Amino acid sequence: MHPPPQPKEKGGDAVEPYIAPTTILPEITVKSVILGILLSAILAGANAYLGLKVGMTVSASIPAAVISMAVLRFFREHNILENNIVQTAASAGESLAAGVIFTLPALIMLRYWTGFEFLPTMAIALSGGILGVLFTIPLRRALIIEARLQFPEGVATAEVLKAGTEGGEGTKYIALAGVGGAFLKLCQTGFKLVAGKASGAFTAGGAIFGYGTELGVALLGVGYIVGVNIAILVFAGGLISWLFGIPIFTALADRATLDAIYQGASGYDAADAVWSAEIRYMGVGAMATGGLWALVSLMKPIRDGVRSSLEAVRAARRGEDLRVPRTERDTPIHVVMMGTVALSVPIFVVFLFVVHQGELGISTGLYLGTTVFGLLFALVAGFLFSSVAGYMAGLVGSSNNPISGVTIATILTISLILLALLGSQIDFSVDKARATAAAATAILVGAVVGCAAAIAGDNMQDLKTGQLVGATPYKQQIMQILGVTVAALAIAPVLQLLFQAYGLGDVFPRAGMDSAEALSAPQATLMASVAEGVFHRNLPWTMIWIGVAIAVAIIAFDEWLGARGSSFRAPVLAVAVGIYLPLELSVPIFVGGIIAHVVERRMKAKRAELGADYEAAVARSNRRGLLFASGLITGEALVGILLAIPFAIKQNTDVLNLAPEGFGPVADALGLLAFAFFSLWLYRVARRPA
Repeated sequence: MHPPPQPKEKGGDAVEPYIAPTTILPEITVKSVILGILLSAILAGANAYLGLKVGMTVSASIPAAVISMAVLRFFREHNILENNIVQTAASAGESLAAGVIFTLPALIMLRYWTGFEFLPTMAIALSGGILGVLFTIPLRRALIIEARLQFPEGVATAEVLKAGTEGGEGTKYIALAGVGGAFLKLCQTGFKLVAGKASGAFTAGGAIFGYGTELGVALLGVGYIVGVNIAILVFAGGLISWLFGIPIFTALADRATLDAIYQGASGYDAADAVWSAEIRYMGVGAMATGGLWALVSLMKPIRDGVRSSLEAVRAARRGEDLRVPRTERDTPIHVVMMGTVALSVPIFVVFLFVVHQGELGISTGLYLGTTVFGLLFALVAGFLFSSVAGYMAGLVGSSNNPISGVTIATILTISLILLALLGSQIDFSVDKARATAAAATAILVGAVVGCAAAIAGDNMQDLKTGQLVGATPYKQQIMQILGVTVAALAIAPVLQLLFQAYGLGDVFPRAGMDSAEALSAPQATLMASVAEGVFHRNLPWTMIWIGVAIAVAIIAFDEWLGARGSSFRAPVLAVAVGIYLPLELSVPIFVGGIIAHVVERRMKAKRAELGADYEAAVARSNRRGLLFASGLITGEALVGILLAIPFAIKQNTDVLNLAPEGFGPVADALGLLAFAFFSLWLYRVARRPA
């Protein structure tokens, strides 16, 4: 097999930036720094909620850019590069939230933590996030300029910034969608007058078929943004699990096995229990395989990027006048190296602080050796998988950054290594407490890598935006670090608030909480299951190997598509995401992608009618749809955060409940109608010819 082809930008020539390299405009200003700090904290909280609820986050660059434009208009002096600096810092908050919420909540699932401790949570997020910025600096030229990857969301963000500079009406669309999505979320989760999910199941020949859909609109927006290609692949992954995996397993498994899994559940809950206990591990195998494949594909760009950066430093030391244009000035590579070494210290301290020698029950020498190995593994895997994340962001966007895949691969690998190192002294299958401590060690390593990979994908996306608008790369990298710092300070209190308000998975801070309102934290639950399963020696390896086989088949299919020059591609990580997500999360993503496709088809059908205005009409349609979809995501996520406050204060998720007894069927009908209404609204906004 050969690495996937690298798409070229139209024309294959160098991109002409919106602001010329010879033009000097203010970028890092007092107002851009303050606004970037505020938005980074807010979007970190909003995406922490979204990720814990559905297991996915989306790029915050577009809403950040729109909000920035709206605010900076109140100042007499402002420019597109200031707006770009704001969205660069703000989007770091969203990305760091993804890296944190996919990993550290696993410590709650393991019952290793009873809450989110501020200092270790902040230190892991800060160190891992800054490493993600540093690791992508030597890759900027290789991935953005030489490989000419598409970076779809980076391009979209650049278009939004240009539209704002030219007097676009983007704020109206994102505001309308944001208010609508927020109101629906309030009625669903707060007032409980509208259902947030519809699901059911039926049995045929002993096989259970579960079906359902989320009725919130955030995932509808996600599907529209990622487009029909990725939406189909995510939905296909869901079908692999729910249309084939669960029915086949329930038809073939013996009654004792099924009873142990069901534990009294029936209908959709029974199908969900089978998915949770067995089928989702196919996703583990698929994600690990996909991450390794992406890494193989990146070997040459990684090598070339590091080599060119080192050569630039040597040339500067020789006194050569490189005359690097403003738009090509990166942070020097020696700063990257020194920063990496410096960040090793807080990571090592956190490892010592969180996992104690007594909990592992090993000698001091072995304990220190294990901790040092974990640190070195985190740094090496962090660099490699940051490269993978940056590459995948170029292919499918940072909303589909394979954080889950690279983190699962990290946790699975480090867990197996720790088992080999410590297994001769500890019988983990018997000593559950030590197994939990060892699993927590693996989770901490995975958290560093996950945060680095999350920020790496976002950083590359932002740098692509910067290339298109004419920004200065090293200034963006400074603001990315600032955004990471702010988000790291904000994320621990937000996570603790959400945990106290809703609970996570099947873990609750107090008795009597409503399990239906718990944030499922599907990614963190999966991380905990993988780490714990390795040490308990009870991972369903058959399912994992089936997932590996599926991933290999998808990779081969994607290579065949590439050889044929097909515009439809099948990145394996998109399918793997769908395999281990509940089906109801894939359905609205699929609907959003179909809406985007229908809008595109309608615009093509009007090509003759539009004539010379066709290209401009398509651009307006794309921009309106992207902004409206971003508003749906932002509105729902922010209300989720705000509702956590009264829920936590009253320690009750029914504190705002207005639904009378027996209102369930009406709420179900309203939920379906609301979802249909927002789907139609999104379609009409995107296709509007004006």
